[in-house]
Amino acid sequence: MGHIKNFLSAQGTHGIEQGVIAVGSMSSGMPVGLPYLAIRGARPGRTLWLHGQVHGDEINGMIAALRFARGLDPAHMSGNVVVTPTGNPHALDARRKRNPYDELDLDQSYPGNPNGLISERLAFALMQEIEGTADVLINLYTMNALFDSRVYAVYKVHPQSPLSELELLRLISVFEPNVACRMDVGGAGELPGNIAGALDYQCLARGVAAFMLELGGGSRYEAHNVEQAERGFARLAAQLGILPKATADALPASVRQVTKRGWMTFSHGGLFIPQATAGDTLPAKAVLGHSMDLYGNPVETIALARDGIVIGLRRDPVVHTGERAAFMAHEWKEVTL
Repeated sequence: MGHIKNFLSAQGTHGIEQGVIAVGSMSSGMPVGLPYLAIRGARPGRTLWLHGQVHGDEINGMIAALRFARGLDPAHMSGNVVVTPTGNPHALDARRKRNPYDELDLDQSYPGNPNGLISERLAFALMQEIEGTADVLINLYTMNALFDSRVYAVYKVHPQSPLSELELLRLISVFEPNVACRMDVGGAGELPGNIAGALDYQCLARGVAAFMLELGGGSRYEAHNVEQAERGFARLAAQLGILPKATADALPASVRQVTKRGWMTFSHGGLFIPQATAGDTLPAKAVLGHSMDLYGNPVETIALARDGIVIGLRRDPVVHTGERAAFMAHEWKEVTL
């Protein structure tokens, strides 16, 4: 039995434990592991698991989860809250998306391999602790540092999971996201690689309700997005019965579900000046921004071919041909909860 499982299942009173899930070591002898913070309530109940930083520049979720957890009083809890603030410590230290020691995308490496590369071993060690422990897991992300966005969620549908889409959308709704994106795992071309290797997808296969929460842009602290996440964690913990029911407010009546999304890219290099704002819902032909060359001449106008929601908008003005301008929702509907 693992570190966290031992603490949560041990006989005794409520309390808080911080520790490290050991994974391996570096050539210098420096240990490789995953830090955790576990809060065990005075009464039995469900376990909410908050997992931060699959990619090394995704900071807001780490801060939000740790601040929420440190504000809890185990004596007033029924159940548990676990925070693993970083799933990818090497990438965190390097301030980059991927682990520099194997260049794997950890987001595509679950459930991991105990004899694999270091990212696969990190993934395996985490899954061993989650399975049989977590009831609900939130995988905390941001967009990369080049983009701004409002808080939004992404969820996947696993054909063997006992959890329905409506159940996941109800959990997501407590965060009041701008949109909740339904992600196709079957190879629709939205993203390359092994999307089935995502932590939330592997959790769904094991009966753990799991989804991604995207908290703004990477490599920076955004107070409004952190605070929105903290409020959502508290609401969700109350809905799960971990916190007193008196703190639970009503669920939102609906959530905006996105069923098709994609990137808009630049045809020419230059300097991009945005005209819209991340989170905007815009009609066809609306202008997201313009670019100019290094002489100040107009180069390109980025405009919508159809109605869309701006999920993420580029904030770095230096652009080249083929780079991304905006992440857009193309099809959506309001789902009643």
